[in-house]
Amino acid sequence: MFVATAVGHVPIFRSSTSGRPRYHPRMPRPNAPAGLDKEAVAGLVERVTYHNAENGFCVLRVKIRGRSSLDTIVGHAAAISAGEFVHATGEWVNDREHGLQFKADFLRTAAPTTREGIEKYLASGMIKGIGPVYARKLVEAFGERVFEVIDNEPGHLREVEGIGPVRARRIVAAWAEQKVVREIMIFLYSHGVGTTRAVRIFKTYGADAIRVISDNPYRLARDIRGIGFLSADAIASKLGIEKTALIRARAGVSYALAEATDEGHCGLPADVLIPTAEKLLEIPQARITEALALELAAGEVIEDTVGEQRCVFLASLYSAEKIIATALGAIACGRVPWPPIDADKALPWAESKTGLTFAPSQKDALRLALASKAIVITGGPGVGKTTLLNALLLILRAKAVRTALCTPTGRAAKRLSETTGLPAKTIHRLLEVDPLRGTFRRDEQHPLECDLLVVDETSMVDVPLMASLVRAVPPRAAIVLVGDVDQLPSVGPGQVLADVIASGAIRVVRLTEVFRQAAESRIVVNAHRINQGLMPELPAEGEASDFYFVKAETPADGVARVLQVVKERIPRRFGLDPVRDVQVLCPMNRGGLGAHSLNIELQKILNPAREPSVERFGWTYCIGDKVMQTENDYDKEVYNGDLGVVTRVDPDESEMAIDFDGRTVVYDFGELDEIALAYAVTIHKSQGSEYPAVVIPLTTQHYPMLERHLVYTGVTRGKQLVVLVGQPKALAIAVKGQHTRRRWSKLREWLAGAPRS
Repeated sequence: MFVATAVGHVPIFRSSTSGRPRYHPRMPRPNAPAGLDKEAVAGLVERVTYHNAENGFCVLRVKIRGRSSLDTIVGHAAAISAGEFVHATGEWVNDREHGLQFKADFLRTAAPTTREGIEKYLASGMIKGIGPVYARKLVEAFGERVFEVIDNEPGHLREVEGIGPVRARRIVAAWAEQKVVREIMIFLYSHGVGTTRAVRIFKTYGADAIRVISDNPYRLARDIRGIGFLSADAIASKLGIEKTALIRARAGVSYALAEATDEGHCGLPADVLIPTAEKLLEIPQARITEALALELAAGEVIEDTVGEQRCVFLASLYSAEKIIATALGAIACGRVPWPPIDADKALPWAESKTGLTFAPSQKDALRLALASKAIVITGGPGVGKTTLLNALLLILRAKAVRTALCTPTGRAAKRLSETTGLPAKTIHRLLEVDPLRGTFRRDEQHPLECDLLVVDETSMVDVPLMASLVRAVPPRAAIVLVGDVDQLPSVGPGQVLADVIASGAIRVVRLTEVFRQAAESRIVVNAHRINQGLMPELPAEGEASDFYFVKAETPADGVARVLQVVKERIPRRFGLDPVRDVQVLCPMNRGGLGAHSLNIELQKILNPAREPSVERFGWTYCIGDKVMQTENDYDKEVYNGDLGVVTRVDPDESEMAIDFDGRTVVYDFGELDEIALAYAVTIHKSQGSEYPAVVIPLTTQHYPMLERHLVYTGVTRGKQLVVLVGQPKALAIAVKGQHTRRRWSKLREWLAGAPRS
């Protein structure tokens, strides 16, 4: 499957009073004085102010030959470190915001040759095992011969105090790999690929990387995590592959379908796919039709119908949906794995054990659940899903039924464990990830050891993950799917919970009664009002509440209000910690009130810059920063959406440690592209989590994302307090707006055609 990468905007450095760099999504063209000719400069890089590994954009402070002070050079380089010597061609410009700087059209780096330059280079963290302390020691010991010693006389490294055999081997290995990687990076950067991707390519293909890429650059999109069709296509173009070449058109068909997965689709109608691919690839439809036929013949994509519509699916997603339908259909038709239970006796017993009196709707739901091998429990906040699940588990465990509880995220698993009193795991942990193969150890051959599987927050589970989960359910086991179908569907492809409910293939308990205690919360009341298309009820002036709306008529005003609410008003009024307890949830990443920009502003006021720190991939981190894992890392067992706090930054070892709910995970600096600041996150990323307080900016700037499901999901993330900041008009657009757009999927049809229980 081809995975498309987003095309990033070119950021720009802006100074800030905190000393942290600020990065903005678009770089304005500087106002260059007219009539300046191109010129060449050269000098020593004193500091890399900013370097974006994605596109090579960098801001350097350089001691240029012939000039007495440090100057700023702005340009692009595949890799760059302090201490290196740069040759640049371009022009001096007087930028209205940043003053005089040299804008380079071309940058070439050379290894440092002076003692000062070598020490700066070694101290930059480019070579694992060497930080500032050992850089100084090595230069003192070997002078300008350091690189020669590492290459040809590595045994002498142990003459340096503190360098034993282990560190010496690490330095030699890191230096050797760095040399090969730099050669590959030079090749790749000349073809439009950045530093981080080059390292991954080297780890995948080794010394054959350049040969493999030259033979078929589109393999990169299939084989390398984080490299998509666009990067592969840029390389192909520079290697002379024509735009209309069949190898490109065939790869482009999968690319168009992979792009559609970003919108939640498992496939696309053929009459949508072909013009979409035509627009993406800029080649005639006839060529795409020819390529599509070849991809269909090769089994890379599958053709089927959804309703009366002819659709094309990525083979992996088509297979995954079929697996889900087959497995759930088989489970639903089976007999429950526990002995007959007399509900008339079991329910009063459960009431006596819990001290609760079940409502009639809950009793009906319990009777149905006790008689079902597969069932869905759905409903909004405050309707008793947790009470129902706890009662069901209490009764079944009294009958010695073995249970397994899981959720898509670590935070949701922790919450499920707290509410049930039983161990709960993430789906990934339950299925036991095999990091070497990137697969799960639990499957049909090695199923889960349980009689009942409970899946909470099922609305978050996408098609590939659900397929892996149901494959591991033993044939005799029952399954309970719990979730709020009115929340946003999964970030990944498909809409599993909605399709399961709509198919009618599995029994569904839909809880709607809001119980008295929950009804006292404006958060709960307003969540249901929003879900019904009604504007939320707001407190009167000065009235105590757990739900507020702070008006802000402009995006700039909105930023100021968000910062004030997070740092001052919530801590002062409610005694909550602004970092640990308050989470800003944004409709989108982009814009002044998007998660990216707000992270920079919140970081400045909540965790000001201090040493030690590390700057990588557009972010600066220091101890105490709140961060989020942005992709699944099976080696580290951390997954997309996991939140943590930076606990250690070690420039000497080029490592950063992050605490994820009591578990410390260590990252090399080169791996920090998997991490992002998390003072603000998108509402999509917050699914499955709850926070003591949430702050949600809403303005017409967010118009593309203003949907009822989105706001409803954000509001239901808050346990004690919800504060909306922005324009009443934007809130009205979202509340009155339509539900989430249609996702193209075959699952509902397959389930509807499955045998009924």
